[in-house]
Amino acid sequence: MNRLRIALIVLLGALAPSRESAAQGSSRTAPRFEIAFSRSARAEPVTGRVYIALSRTSTAASTPIQQTGENGVPLFGVNVENLAAGATAVIDASVFGHPIQSLRDIPAGTYWAQPFVNVYTKFARADGRTVWLHMDQWEGQNWKRSPGNLYGDPVRITIDPKSSKPIRLTADRVIPPIVVPADSGNVRRIKIQSDILSKWWGHPIYLGATVLLPKGYDEHPEARYPVVYNEGHFTLRAPGVGSTPYWNADGTPRMIIVNLQHPSPYYDDSYGVNSANNGPFGDAIMQELLPAVETRFRVRREPWARLLTGGSTGGWIALAKQVMYPDVFGGVWSLCPDAVDFRYHQIVNVYADTNAYWFDRGWMKVDRPTQRKPDGNIAAMMKDENWYELVVGDRSRSGGQWDIWEATFGPVGADGYPARIWDKRTGVIDHTVAEYWKQRYDLRHILETNWQTLGPKLADKMNVYVGDADSYYLNMGVHLLENYLKTTTSPKFTGEIVFQPMAPHCWGPPMNELMAKMATHIEKHAPAGADVRSWRY
Repeated sequence: MNRLRIALIVLLGALAPSRESAAQGSSRTAPRFEIAFSRSARAEPVTGRVYIALSRTSTAASTPIQQTGENGVPLFGVNVENLAAGATAVIDASVFGHPIQSLRDIPAGTYWAQPFVNVYTKFARADGRTVWLHMDQWEGQNWKRSPGNLYGDPVRITIDPKSSKPIRLTADRVIPPIVVPADSGNVRRIKIQSDILSKWWGHPIYLGATVLLPKGYDEHPEARYPVVYNEGHFTLRAPGVGSTPYWNADGTPRMIIVNLQHPSPYYDDSYGVNSANNGPFGDAIMQELLPAVETRFRVRREPWARLLTGGSTGGWIALAKQVMYPDVFGGVWSLCPDAVDFRYHQIVNVYADTNAYWFDRGWMKVDRPTQRKPDGNIAAMMKDENWYELVVGDRSRSGGQWDIWEATFGPVGADGYPARIWDKRTGVIDHTVAEYWKQRYDLRHILETNWQTLGPKLADKMNVYVGDADSYYLNMGVHLLENYLKTTTSPKFTGEIVFQPMAPHCWGPPMNELMAKMATHIEKHAPAGADVRSWRY
């Protein structure tokens, strides 16, 4: 036997697994979790979603559930239907997770494990569809802290690949109701049940507002004030004005600022427009919520004194409101708005791209990012943010950002839930759904298609501000909007679009600067003889 043959035999022997190692590989058992909730936490059966989160550390302020996210610790979830107290939901190797897709791939070791139950509500909608979604409990559609949801304290466990013994955990605690702050000083609150939305959803739906009254409101009963509707994510905090000293200072324009609250079963806000999946939130806000605010407080109810602002999600809502209700509002100052042109839905062109998660380069696929820092470093990837949402809830039920865009902009799917703009697992884009988005909610497309009628109403009423290193690439859609508006004639666009170099999300002028711009705008557009002084004390 020559040396080459001997060497090959030795090498192949070294590469071949031993009987012991082969046996170990074949005997590896993925963990199996059996999760129940206790009758002391909830007597009624649950239709919803059950989760298990795993982490290497756990504190009172940072439990495994709280550590989950697109770049967070492993989370796994399964749907349950009519699950009784004490009965178990099984989460095993077949269940899709993120960022580890299967429990089979969790390394052996000791972890903190936490069970959680997200309770869904049945909605028999007026459009004939019946869906199960999480009902907001005035927390802002946040499943991790929503009253009525169930959880267990973190438990120390050991994952042993050789063990087939199930790990049993119990959710025996319930999240308590939200405590709404009382009215205080110049801050007042409104919460109403919407007849329009309750009828459409087949379930009570609530709208609200947190109102900041100007200094001297009670001392000047004769004054009627311009109103600024501030759109954004759900919050119970008072509208921000930069600082109390500015709000109380001499020379500050005395306006009423209103944070609108319109959480939906899909997200912490409805995006403020009528929608096939979300229902007639636009009608409800315009016909119920705004009148409730303007009847209770001394608001000037003329369009020239009714203004809009907001940032990010709120930036899109504010701009969309101005475009879709041009005769109701007198001007918009939109900060870092979500995609105003779906050729840049963040950085996905839903009309031309084939995949939202990867750029196909033939021999390789390049991950598409979803979040960056101003210096260019990437903070999160598209696939990871979407896969995390898919684990939190299928059928657009995560309460997350990508899912609410589907619920707002898209048609109803065959199952009664939003039609996917792309396959949530693969990222493959559905261009038929994209066309639906375009015709109804692509703001640049709407303006370009209808400028002959919208232009005379909006040419000097739209103002947009964004960092040119926006963390979510939202500056790119604004660039496309500006490119179109620069071409307008009859009339020519004369609003303000500002890109701040190197600024991240969500850059924009502070409220004191915006209010100064708003006051000047009001005085310019007020009709002859209108009161533009009683609120300038």
